[in-house]
Amino acid sequence: MVKISNKVTIPIDEISMHPIRAQGAGGQHVNKVATAVQLRFDINASSLPDFYKERLLSLSDRRISGEGVIVIKAQKYRSQDKNKEDALNRLRDFIKSAVIVQKKRKPTKPKKAAKEKRLESKTNRGRLKISRKPVEY
Repeated sequence: MVKISNKVTIPIDEISMHPIRAQGAGGQHVNKVATAVQLRFDINASSLPDFYKERLLSLSDRRISGEGVIVIKAQKYRSQDKNKEDALNRLRDFIKSAVIVQKKRKPTKPKKAAKEKRLESKTNRGRLKISRKPVEY
């Protein structure tokens, strides 16, 4: 079970993980062992609540395919077990971040003192530039 929140969990059987060969430079060991992990999670076929599904499918993220499948590739560690754990943590964090509702910004007006300070600095800057001009006789 992957725990998303206190009430929401994902059964492990809904997540498919396949070992693959990791990219990048290696040594004698790299061509023999598949230590990287590719995690696939089908949003539509999952047991997530509808609100979670809608929020995830509305995202325009490259990790979500056109069919609504989240694909995460974990190859940070040399161990397959650590990469599996990393992939599950990244899936959990991704789902949590998709559900967070941003607060609506309240537009504010600048205070009178801030306006006056801005205009005063503009005036001072203009005076400085005028003082740089050559003196006319």
